[in-house]
Amino acid sequence: MKIVLLSGGSGKRLWPLSNESRSKQFLKVLKNAEGERESMVQRVWRQITNAGLRRHAYIATSKPQVEMIHSQLGSEIEVIVEPERRDTFPAIALAATYLYSVQGVSLNETVVVMPVDPFVDESFFRKTKELEQVLNESGADLALMGVKPTFPSEKYGYIVPDGATQADKPFVKVHSFKEKPREEEAAAMIEQAALWNCGVFAFKLDFLINILIAHDFPIQYDEMSKQYGRLPKISFDYEIVERSNHIVALPYEGDWKDLGTWNTLTEEIETAVIGNGIIAGDSSNTHVINELDIPITLLNLPNVIVAASPDGILVSDKSSSPMIKEVMKHSDQRPMYEERRWGRYRVLDYLKYPDGKEVLTKRICVAPGHNLSYQYHQLRDEVWTIVSGHGVMVLNGRSFSVRSGDVWVISKESRHSLRAETEMDIIEVQTGTELIEEDIVRLAFDWNEIMEICAV
Repeated sequence: MKIVLLSGGSGKRLWPLSNESRSKQFLKVLKNAEGERESMVQRVWRQITNAGLRRHAYIATSKPQVEMIHSQLGSEIEVIVEPERRDTFPAIALAATYLYSVQGVSLNETVVVMPVDPFVDESFFRKTKELEQVLNESGADLALMGVKPTFPSEKYGYIVPDGATQADKPFVKVHSFKEKPREEEAAAMIEQAALWNCGVFAFKLDFLINILIAHDFPIQYDEMSKQYGRLPKISFDYEIVERSNHIVALPYEGDWKDLGTWNTLTEEIETAVIGNGIIAGDSSNTHVINELDIPITLLNLPNVIVAASPDGILVSDKSSSPMIKEVMKHSDQRPMYEERRWGRYRVLDYLKYPDGKEVLTKRICVAPGHNLSYQYHQLRDEVWTIVSGHGVMVLNGRSFSVRSGDVWVISKESRHSLRAETEMDIIEVQTGTELIEEDIVRLAFDWNEIMEICAV
């Protein structure tokens, strides 16, 4: 059995902490058993490891999230990268071709697909192991996992079972689906043993490979990557699930939550204040999450979420917080904070002058033992001021030690890299006419390879 974790999201529902590269699953606001803060993806990966499924798991994601995944889970994680964002059907199709043509997975192998960020306990992942047996026993095209509802929610989709389902089977036959019904309708469906649709489903690899062949899509990973734009931009639910004739569902009776909005996420945050903040007066069920250096103080404001990051500040009544996705849907602001495989950076200031010249100031933190890629820029000059720490810098093939107090000018086309021996803080000032992250030509990532290039 193979597991494909879907890591997507545009970063709008938990703005301003989430953005295009740091979606909700990467926010470190939950606590593990040791009291340390962890993200949803770190929590899920830990649970998958404890369930003995780690070596069978892959993460399918978009390019902006790859470095964040490696930063939080480690560089050994197997990642399947979408050439562009095109919804869940193309992402799962790409993953299927990767398993088939790159990993050599048998066509009879069971593939389980699930979101990367469900809030569940470890019994959930042990339950997913049963999906393979369910597929084999039922002969179904798809086996879904459905959560037994604890109340008639309007926020979730429902799996409606077939009334003729046999009581002696561990699974139920699926009759239909209903997306976010009214509360009364949800209550009536629960009376009919309907399940919450938690987005977990399984199929034999040949099921999807044969669909791709029938629609004249590539089944070789390299070719699928080249032709990715041909695939319809549609969800797997609409393209495959709702068109399949034989579907079963495996009921799960444990806890399950989708922490996709501020009002649901804060239900699982143990402390009312994260970061520099004070809550006073009658402010019950209020949370402050502050990533900025300035303090935030709330007085007599119950049922409120205040979230602040370099990307912006949100102040909202909790019940209204889900509206933020709609409010921010047309925003194309560049992320002001990102985590990378080597550390993190934060944009401190940005200016654009009337003559078109741009100036962008960043604070960069490089973790000990990590390095930036060997790279150069075509559109900008940079000035680095090393604030703290020490390490080794490479500039145009020469390497030398650097430490706090050093200032370096890196002009356009200059090939450069840095490896931190201790944690290093750097203030970087970029100047040019188009200051974009895409203006990076990477020559090498591994430090030993960089040293070999410089030795030539």
